[in-house]
Amino acid sequence: MTGIGALTTSPVISALIAAALYIATYLSFLRLLRYPRNWNLPTVPASLATAGLAAIMVAQVAIAPEGLDLVALVVSAGFVAVLFGIIAAPAIDFRPGTQPGIRPEIRRVIGFLAKHGDYAGLCMLGPALAAGYAVPNAGLQGLLAVAMALELTWFLRHRWTGRRQLYPLGEHDLVVLKAQANGDLEGFARRHGIRELVLSDGAVGWLGCGKKTLPCPFNLYLGRLGLNTAPCCREHLKDLGYYVASCLGDMGAVHWIDGGTLLGAVREGGKLLAWEDDIDISVLLDGDTTWESLVTGFTARGTQDGYFVDVFKNKGYIAISYDPPGSWPFRWERYRMRGEIRLDLVAFHPAVSHGLPVLERGLLKGAMPLTESGGYGVAREIVLPTGMIDFLGGRIACPNQPETYLRILYGDFEEVEYTYVDAAAAETRRQADVAGDAQTPVPLDG
Repeated sequence: MTGIGALTTSPVISALIAAALYIATYLSFLRLLRYPRNWNLPTVPASLATAGLAAIMVAQVAIAPEGLDLVALVVSAGFVAVLFGIIAAPAIDFRPGTQPGIRPEIRRVIGFLAKHGDYAGLCMLGPALAAGYAVPNAGLQGLLAVAMALELTWFLRHRWTGRRQLYPLGEHDLVVLKAQANGDLEGFARRHGIRELVLSDGAVGWLGCGKKTLPCPFNLYLGRLGLNTAPCCREHLKDLGYYVASCLGDMGAVHWIDGGTLLGAVREGGKLLAWEDDIDISVLLDGDTTWESLVTGFTARGTQDGYFVDVFKNKGYIAISYDPPGSWPFRWERYRMRGEIRLDLVAFHPAVSHGLPVLERGLLKGAMPLTESGGYGVAREIVLPTGMIDFLGGRIACPNQPETYLRILYGDFEEVEYTYVDAAAAETRRQADVAGDAQTPVPLDG
C-alpha cells in the first residue's frame, strides 16, 4: 500500500490520531464537570458531545485494517472509564453530603478519590504500562501515553504551588474543630486529608490558600465535617464580594447581596456566616443592563483582573471564582480542583405576577414563591430601590426591606438550621455551639 493509504495505516499516525482524540475527549469531559460542581446535571448536548468523542476514540483504536481488535477495544474503553471516574471524583464530591442520589459506600469511594485527586490519576500508570506492553496496538499505546502525560503534568503543576500564609484560627473556629475532632486534631486531620492544619507546640494554625495555590476544599470541610470557613477563605470571599459589587457599580447595574450572604449581614451584624461557602449577589437585568452586557463585562474584567468566570445562561447565573483563569484550553482543568472560592451572580428580571410587579429569577432560592410565568420572585417594592447594609467592615447594596426578604426565603431566619451538613457532623456542631454559649451562624440554603 502506498500514498495516503499507507499513511493512514502507519503505527505512528495511528498513535498520533488516538492521542489527539484522547486530548479532545479529555477536554470535553473536563468541560462537563462544571455541572456537578454546581450541583446540576450535565446538559444532554454536552453529554452527547463527550460520549461521541469517546466512542470515536475507542473505535479508532480498535478498528484496524485487518479487522476489529477486541482486546484493544476493551482495554481502551475500560482504561478511559476508570481514569475519567478518578478525574471526576472531586467535582462529584462537591455535592452536599446530605443530598440524596449517591449511596454511602459509593460516597466514601468518591470522597477517597477526591481527597487524593491531585495525584490519584497517576495510579493508572502501572496498568497503562502493562497494557501498552501486552497489547501491540499503536493507537492504544498513543492513547495511554498521552493520558499519563496529562496526569503527570497535572500532578507536577499543583505539587509545588505558591507559598501559603499561616493564619491563626479564631476561638469559635477552634471550639468547633476540637468538637468535630473529638479532641484528636492530628488524627482528624490525617483521616480527612486536612493538609492546611498546622499543629506545633500546642498551637493550632491554618496554612491559608491564595491566588497562586489550590483553594482549600472547604465544601468538604463545611458540609461533610461541619467546620467553620477557613480564615483565608473568609478573606477571599470578602474580596470577591466587594470586587463584583464594584464591577456592577461601574456597569451601572442595580444589584444586592442575597441568600446566605444577606443572612449573615442581617443576623450576624455585618459578618459572614461562620461556615459560609460562597457569596450570593443578585443583579437586575433592565434597561442598559442586559445578560449579554453582563457576560461580556465580567468575561473581560475577569481576564484582566485574574478571576475565573463561568457562564450558565440556561440557569441564569454567572459563577465568578477567586482563582485566576488558566490558559486555554487547559483552563478547564480547574474543574479537577477539590475546592473553590466562588460568588454566584444571579439575574433577576422585572415581571408582573398576578397583577403585581415582581422581580423574577429562574432558579429557586429558599422558599421564594413561584411566579405566574413559572419563575421565582419577590415583590418589587421589597427590593427596590436598594438600600445599603454593613458588611465586613464596609457598606454594600441590599434589598430595601432585608428582613422581609429573608422571611420570604427562610421563614424564621433568626432560627439556626443545619442544612447541607451530614447528620452526625451537624449534631456534634450543635452541641459544641451550645456548650460554647454561641449561636452558630449557619447558612440556611448554602
